Amino acid sequence: MNRIVPLILAVALFMEQMDSTVIATALPAIANDLHVGPITLKLALTSYMVSLAVFIPVSGWMADRFGAKRIFRLAICVFVVGSLFCAFSSSLIEFVFARFLQGMGGAMMTPVARLVMVRTTQKSDLVSAMALLTIPALVGPLAGPPLGGFITTYFSWHWIFLINVPVGVIGVWLATIFLPEVEATAPPKLDIIGFVLTALAAAGIVFGLSVVSLPALPPVIGISATVVGLICGLLYVRHARRYPTPILNLDLFKNPTFRASTGGGMLFRICVGAMPFLTPLMLQLGFGLTPFQSGLITFSGAIGAITTKFMARRVYRAIGFRSTLLGAGVVTTVVTIITGLFTPETSHLVIIGVLLIGGFSRSFMFTGVNALAFAEIDDKEASQATSLSSVMQQVSLALGVAVAATILETSIYLRGEALQVADFHLAFYVIAGLTVLAMIPFVRMDKNAGAIVSGHRAKRIDPEVIEAEEQAVK
Repeated sequence: MNRIVPLILAVALFMEQMDSTVIATALPAIANDLHVGPITLKLALTSYMVSLAVFIPVSGWMADRFGAKRIFRLAICVFVVGSLFCAFSSSLIEFVFARFLQGMGGAMMTPVARLVMVRTTQKSDLVSAMALLTIPALVGPLAGPPLGGFITTYFSWHWIFLINVPVGVIGVWLATIFLPEVEATAPPKLDIIGFVLTALAAAGIVFGLSVVSLPALPPVIGISATVVGLICGLLYVRHARRYPTPILNLDLFKNPTFRASTGGGMLFRICVGAMPFLTPLMLQLGFGLTPFQSGLITFSGAIGAITTKFMARRVYRAIGFRSTLLGAGVVTTVVTIITGLFTPETSHLVIIGVLLIGGFSRSFMFTGVNALAFAEIDDKEASQATSLSSVMQQVSLALGVAVAATILETSIYLRGEALQVADFHLAFYVIAGLTVLAMIPFVRMDKNAGAIVSGHRAKRIDPEVIEAEEQAVK
């Protein structure tokens, strides 16, 4: 397998993931310079997520129309320009606009990077490639807080964005030299009505959930936006059934492997989206640690995630997607429950060890669902699959934070007391229960699902599948 391609793509995604998390640590400093409150400034976080939700659906069509490599480089450039605007913003409006522009670049980077990966990687190498591409999604949220705290404390928050400039320039240069050309195709005419409906649906849901869970605006606005998003989503489903070439092809869900990967992956990402929100808060508000101490402890999860790439392909080849995903789900559930047992007296080494195992199991799950989604997808459907799965991922991660915040707020309301460690414990137990639900689609999945990608041969595998696998390896 040519490792340079996934590494280049992973560096770009790491820049995006890191940027979206380090800003959370720097919010007080940025808010002070812009003369607004930290809660108000969270509109900038929301604007970034809304931009992702709006432009991800059209990314696949643009990659098909203008070429995936060209769009990927353009996405990096847009992200870098947005970063510069963020660094030189002098007001809340300017900063929110700059974050929205950054989101436009980020919306193109993630799905187009996966599309480049799928179209330039043999099926038999897809697990290893996805293991490399998955690392930024796991390391970014964990490494972001300590790095953001360090930069903000010892330098200036402006460098959080300025550092993206040289990284982006190097990324464009490497992509130009090493990324293979992915020829543009002749996609059907852009589904304008579908684009508007999906943009309103995804943006309404993401914006609504963000405002409800992080009330920068009155909750009624968040609830109303969520309702509008859900209505537009239902209207899009109706539209997609009638329109011959919808912007998001819902017929992909007829593929049982794609359906299991996307459905189970969405539930799992809700849990994963909740963990980076709950764990640092518990360590800081419940245990009394500083943000920097909390970041150093949670970073152990990133170390666990990185180790996965050295063995992911062998494990999936040995026992297949179904068994590996179920095993990773069980370990993740147990780790989440144990995390709910931590107290201020718990040894930091024990916490680090548990979070290390959690990062390891979550990385296996991410690698598996990302590769499985494309295991039985034709090359002509790859752009649609990347767009659809990316939209669901973005919504599920936003939903994870909303679910975690709702659990905490409900627990506080029922007890009638201030936030305590017990509230976090309850939240972790509920998240563990959701992780169990995420495994149901994989329990029902065929043992031979994704055999061409994993290389695993169950006893009753179809000879035609074996032949197809051998051809793919050749």
